[in-house]
Amino acid sequence: MLEKLQIVKQRFDEVSDLIIQPDIITDQKRYIQLNREYKDLRILMDKREEYIEFTNNLAEAEEIIADGSDAEMVDMAKMQYDEAKEGIPKLEEEIRMLLIPKDPEDSKNAVVELRAGAGGDEASIFAGDLFRMYTKYCEGKGWKVSTVDFSEGTNGGFKEIQFEVSGENVYGTLKFEAGVHRVQRVPQTETQGRVHTSAATCMVFPEAEEFDVEINPKEVRIDFFCSSGPGGQSVNTTYSAVRLTHIPTGLVAQCQDQKSQHKNKEKAFKVLRSRLYEMELAKKNAADAEKRGSMVTSGDRSAKIRTYNYPQGRVTDHRIGLTLYDLQNIVNGDVQKIIDELMLAENTEKLKANDNVI
Repeated sequence: MLEKLQIVKQRFDEVSDLIIQPDIITDQKRYIQLNREYKDLRILMDKREEYIEFTNNLAEAEEIIADGSDAEMVDMAKMQYDEAKEGIPKLEEEIRMLLIPKDPEDSKNAVVELRAGAGGDEASIFAGDLFRMYTKYCEGKGWKVSTVDFSEGTNGGFKEIQFEVSGENVYGTLKFEAGVHRVQRVPQTETQGRVHTSAATCMVFPEAEEFDVEINPKEVRIDFFCSSGPGGQSVNTTYSAVRLTHIPTGLVAQCQDQKSQHKNKEKAFKVLRSRLYEMELAKKNAADAEKRGSMVTSGDRSAKIRTYNYPQGRVTDHRIGLTLYDLQNIVNGDVQKIIDELMLAENTEKLKANDNVI
């Protein structure tokens, strides 16, 4: 373990030196990448110090116990020995998890898109419920949520809604939510009391920086139109909304959330960059998942990942066979317990694939 951590320390020292070099500071892309790496390595360095302290304490305690000349010192050494013996395996497991190669996308912000699927009005209402669930979850983590574009359902909710989430390790957390979510309940419009099944799709893109994706302005058609929805007269009468069409791929991104045409255009370009970036990332994720036989983050948008069953008060995540009878708290934003289990499942898969790391 210490040999592996020594290699990490060498890289940490190297990165620490690089991030203060003038040529690195002027190269924005390289500087941001190295800063992210520095933060990750700093955590490992702290664990390394803790590990060295434990091993030193263990060796010292063994020496005092073997000597046995001072009964009081031996008693204290036994306590120190037990503490180190108990702490070292736990710390080794933590370090093993931290040594798993991190996905560089995980630290990025995210663009989330919810779309009503099969189920008519009830699917739109469900998409609205999911938006509320994620908004509450993100607020609880101190993340900022900003709406980009939306199309309201005829009886509430959204036919589709797109929003940005910014904060720490946003994409690395929310990527587990990508896929088809199903709801089983009696819709408000149902007169016979029958349970219906409806669905909504959640897509999660890492927010691409300008240097991640270069867009040729000549390949983008820009259309301006009047915003719809609430916001007063100026929103509905001025051409502030922006729609971008990327001609080579046919991808469309639009924004009508801001009153300023310039701000909407800026947001729409951010979404377009993220969509183009995600296209490449989805191919990589699918290939990685196929290698590991993983269903946790396969990048497959058509995969049914979770069911919310209201009559039984349960939520089931089909990827890992997890069922929780805590539906009300979960739809009110308490999603972390599910994400934690999914992260654990994926890290276990990665650990198996990286058994030669340690």
